[in-house]
Amino acid sequence: MFPSLFVILLSVSWKSSSTLAYPSEGFLHCLSLHFANSTSISKLVYTQRNSSFSSVLKSSAQNFRFTTPSTPTPLFIITPLQPSHIQAAIYCSRIHGLHVRTRSGGHDFEGLSYTTANYIIPFVVIDLVNLRSVQVDVEKATAWVESGATIGELYYGIAQKSRTLAFPAGLFYTVGVGGQFSGGGYGPLFRKYGLAADNVIDARLIDAKGRILDRKSMGDDLFWAIRGGGGGSFGIVLAWKLKLVAVPANVTVFTVRKTLEQNATKLVHRWQSIAHKFPKELLMSIFISSVKSSEADKKMTIQANFSSMFLGSIDELVPLMEERFPEFGLVRDDCLEMSWVEAILSAQGGVQLETLLERHKKTGVSQTFFKAKFDYVKQPIPEMGLEGLWPMFYEEEAKMANIFLVAYGGKMDEIPETEIPFPHRAGTIYSIIYVVDWDEKDNRNSKRFLNWIRRVYDYMTPYVSNSPREAYVNYKDLQIGSNNMFSCKGSYAQAKIWGRKYFKNNFDRLVYVKTKVDPENFFRPEQSIPPLSCF
Repeated sequence: MFPSLFVILLSVSWKSSSTLAYPSEGFLHCLSLHFANSTSISKLVYTQRNSSFSSVLKSSAQNFRFTTPSTPTPLFIITPLQPSHIQAAIYCSRIHGLHVRTRSGGHDFEGLSYTTANYIIPFVVIDLVNLRSVQVDVEKATAWVESGATIGELYYGIAQKSRTLAFPAGLFYTVGVGGQFSGGGYGPLFRKYGLAADNVIDARLIDAKGRILDRKSMGDDLFWAIRGGGGGSFGIVLAWKLKLVAVPANVTVFTVRKTLEQNATKLVHRWQSIAHKFPKELLMSIFISSVKSSEADKKMTIQANFSSMFLGSIDELVPLMEERFPEFGLVRDDCLEMSWVEAILSAQGGVQLETLLERHKKTGVSQTFFKAKFDYVKQPIPEMGLEGLWPMFYEEEAKMANIFLVAYGGKMDEIPETEIPFPHRAGTIYSIIYVVDWDEKDNRNSKRFLNWIRRVYDYMTPYVSNSPREAYVNYKDLQIGSNNMFSCKGSYAQAKIWGRKYFKNNFDRLVYVKTKVDPENFFRPEQSIPPLSCF
């Protein structure tokens, strides 16, 4: 019955009720009828009664807040091997009134790729783990990558073919490409080449009607929306065609640590005014946390780790830093030269290229219980503002907390904020991500940590973007708002609150696209773009 009759059947409203008594029974029966090979269901579909259900569900869950016994779990996990399996899952979910969550790498900060914030919503998870091929064309400097692949698998595929081709995606290699590209995707090369989504030149997507569309057949509006408009609203992207970028055979990296006693506050303050003005080839970021002043001393201090990747040699970087940031005091011994992919590995303690293929290895991305929030900064924070922030990191709740500052500017200043849905371009000097982690034994008192990060976020209000206070859709934060999951009515007004923060004025165009491609609002996680019918 694929594909013509299949598409006709998908035109039936998702509100249609099952003819069987229970949605779970009806859903499985439906899949058995519509899977291209019904005998594969037992190997690709996990029910809650399956002994492997829990391990599969938790296999790529990065935030343990959403793996506790009280976390809502899906009725089924589908691990498709081919597009027709996804088409069947969409069709059967529609006619049985089930919500769909799509998982690529499992790094959604609010767990929305594998759970829901509401306990009574029946849903299924479509886990793309089996759809992760990477095909690199060195001659054309392009690559096709399936959405279930990780950033590491993409980088590995490129590095196997060329030392001087790269892609401007993220630093943390266990992140799934499907989620990252959908929201924008920044990394060590973005000041030179823009976001990952800026370098997507084609895609294959399954929409709410089960149609497989490419760039030409989906049209300009939908192709625009899926590159930075966030995952989960417009369909399921099967694969992305990427424009690869040129890098030198060797890049230069350094990490230099400075404590308050070593003038960290003044260096961070100065960095704010110059890092976004550096040449595009240089990205300099800062990781800030509390540490002991010394092994023998229980006194705490603040440590700022200044890290950099430069698309050039040590001989070029040292004089550049002497000219632009002399007070930092960079010397040759601080620097190392290596390939760009070795630099990615080095930043996370990896050595062997094959490490990039480890999908579930703990990297710089938190793999504990954690909460994160995000800000964009338009003007340097005064020294007194930084000095007022530091004591919060000496509190008991902050022993595993940190903030990460990433310089913008360069190519990001040149791309119009309407080019794709991601709008945070010219005028942004850097971004801040705040993260607080805690252990399992402390999770029963998780409100302490949630309150701590909210207080930090409140403290930063005078120093960051406003009207709206901007945020990044790939770092989802349900504290800034969510949709009504039980009624379409009024969802537009609710979504506008968080939507303006993520997308600024691009939110209205995203609503227009959603209305065209999914007017019945089938794809609707907690922070999905609503159609105009939900006004």
